[in-house]
Amino acid sequence: MARINPLSGNQEGVAILGAFVADLAVRAPRLPTVGESLIGSGSSLGPGGRGSNQAVAAARLGARVRFITRLGRDAFADMARTTWTAAGVDPLVIETDTPTGAAAIFVNAASGENAIIMVPGAAGELSVADVEGFEAAIASSRVFVTQLEQPVEVALRGLEIARANRVMTVFNPAPAADLPEVIYNLSDVIVPNETEAAALTGIFVETVDHARMAGDVLLARGVGIALITLGARGALFHSRNRSVLVPSRDAGAVVDTTGAGDAFVGAFSMALARGDDPLDAAAFGCAVAGLSVTRRGTANAMPYLSDVERLLSGAIPSR
Repeated sequence: MARINPLSGNQEGVAILGAFVADLAVRAPRLPTVGESLIGSGSSLGPGGRGSNQAVAAARLGARVRFITRLGRDAFADMARTTWTAAGVDPLVIETDTPTGAAAIFVNAASGENAIIMVPGAAGELSVADVEGFEAAIASSRVFVTQLEQPVEVALRGLEIARANRVMTVFNPAPAADLPEVIYNLSDVIVPNETEAAALTGIFVETVDHARMAGDVLLARGVGIALITLGARGALFHSRNRSVLVPSRDAGAVVDTTGAGDAFVGAFSMALARGDDPLDAAAFGCAVAGLSVTRRGTANAMPYLSDVERLLSGAIPSR
């Protein structure tokens, strides 16, 4: 079995370090070229940010979730708090005069595929001292999750604190960035998508075999499990003694893929926290991601446990 740190006796739930941003999504048949204007087919403003989306996903599935971030003092921060209250997320927030972040999302109206520009805002000011101030929340969790919408050194410190307290670590290296080598050895599980895996390893991930090659590079750097998400193909679970393509779960017509990766990470982390084998947790993550893409938005698209149970029982038939 892949290396997963043993737990101490009093840990529960998931601690997530990351960003909240307000998502402005627009739907159109294609991206405009430079200097061109297009008429879109719809728009929405709602809650987003990778870390926040993952927190909402895990909480809607029943996990105890503590979310560490920074917010401004503005309407977007009010949106964040409303979202977390409704989902059952326990926010650990530092307020700042810097505005809360925002993201501009283009959604292809035909395929549901997306392109995103994200401005971290207040969350981009998260510091090492901020994370150290919430060490007790990290130490008392079963699983710690972070990404890269806050500075790399902040994510690194969170992983260090989790490792020192024998908390399982899940690192989602998104968006892709240059990383210190030590961060790999601190990651029980690393969860990149195809693009991020290619950026980290230099291996263009076009096939499952390519993903295995990229996974080997990540294992050699010290990660316990490389869990590479492959869109409609599912996810490659790659460890030192198991390499399994976990298939995607078809839950209906694809409407919007924007939050699928966050749904997967949140669900996978929730399943780890309840004691699932990591491979079973990955299959659960694929089911949750499959449901999320049938709905518009990011945080608002995250399914509840009852929805997932209906899908897994066959009550929601595949096409």
